[in-house]
Amino acid sequence: MASPDAEQETFRQATAEDVAAVIAITNEAYARYVPIIGRKPQPMETDYLPMIEAGEVWLIDVDGQLAGLIVLTDEADRLLIYSVAVRPTFQKRGLGRRLLDWAETRAAVYGYELVRLYTNALMVENIALYQRVGYTETGRETYKGGIIVYMEKRLEG
Repeated sequence: MASPDAEQETFRQATAEDVAAVIAITNEAYARYVPIIGRKPQPMETDYLPMIEAGEVWLIDVDGQLAGLIVLTDEADRLLIYSVAVRPTFQKRGLGRRLLDWAETRAAVYGYELVRLYTNALMVENIALYQRVGYTETGRETYKGGIIVYMEKRLEG
């Protein structure tokens, strides 16, 4: 039985009415990287409405507050995690890890054995988290004056 102080978390797909919240969560989560990489990270430049309409954006609600999101895109043979974003006031609570777990759950529902993601090489904390939960680096590529790190995780079936 959960303690009375346990936070209540729920996942749900974003709707068109959530587009402003999706943008706000993304901007809050990624803002700290602007001075590190010298520009806005790609998720801060994205038009999320088409992704929301395609059913690709999932929100995590904590005790009635939108705390974070994950954007999942179906690829031909795998699930791509386009973005993971947790509001700063909700960081350091394991929500990023739970969002990654949600991606793996969705990948299994879709019948995929592989989850892929990419991140900026200067987002070292993110890379470390991905490695801790089983992602391996598969390559690097120059992009907009920086380096993209590609990672993937094979799911156990």
